[in-house]
Amino acid sequence: MLVPFLIMLREGIEAALIVGIIASYLKQTGGGQWMPAVWIGVFLAAALALLVGGGLELVSAEFPQKQQELFEGVVGLVAVAILSSMVFWMRKVARSITHSLHASLDQALAGNKHQVTALIAMVFFAVAREGLETVFFLLAVFQQSEGPAAPLGALLGLVLAVIVGFLIYSGSLRLNLGAFFRWTGLFILVVAAGILANSVQALHEAGVWNHLQSVLFDVSATLPMDGPLGSVLAGMFGYQDAPTVSTLGAYLLYLVVALVMFFLPARQPQTMTDQ
Repeated sequence: MLVPFLIMLREGIEAALIVGIIASYLKQTGGGQWMPAVWIGVFLAAALALLVGGGLELVSAEFPQKQQELFEGVVGLVAVAILSSMVFWMRKVARSITHSLHASLDQALAGNKHQVTALIAMVFFAVAREGLETVFFLLAVFQQSEGPAAPLGALLGLVLAVIVGFLIYSGSLRLNLGAFFRWTGLFILVVAAGILANSVQALHEAGVWNHLQSVLFDVSATLPMDGPLGSVLAGMFGYQDAPTVSTLGAYLLYLVVALVMFFLPARQPQTMTDQ
């Protein structure tokens, strides 16, 4: 429950910040009449995310067991790639995102024709990125979880993100966004390592990956995956009580590389004033 809650909270706040920056800029520049177009773009992006997520879930439910395992493995790999890129993208553009959105807005509204369409498209693509990232992550988590806890956690995270986004926009809440995205980004990388390990296991069960399957150790008698603590660790970090060389190797290799990259000084993108 905690993992989908935190991811949905982070992604929701990212989306809320994007919409808030756009709304504030339009308000400051006397463009309040364009806000309906902004909300249309947000609605279309949310609809696309729901359509993609629901469609993939319905299609996968009809698969035979091995194909379901293959689907789970592929979705997990896609989720890891998206989560990783999301963390490093936000780390890179955090300081310049406002400038970038303002420039995109100016470009969308610069022409005399099709301004509404251009603004809707700009908002749609900005918000759809967050929505589709969330869809693939939640699919990976839901497939590795049982019961209503994961969907409930995601719903609570979304509700809180909307509230936080509104409070930030209204000026009622001051949030250290740098620290928030830094710590949640670090948490996401650990979660992504677990998803990767589970994806490797799913690909093995689908018959696609059959290398390095020697069990390194077995602690199922001490800390079983279906026990209270084991299930929490499995749900949050992809814990396995009898990991193989391939699953543990994938986990550690990804985590080491990702953490080294995460703690390296971020290179900020150049703006026109930097050149």
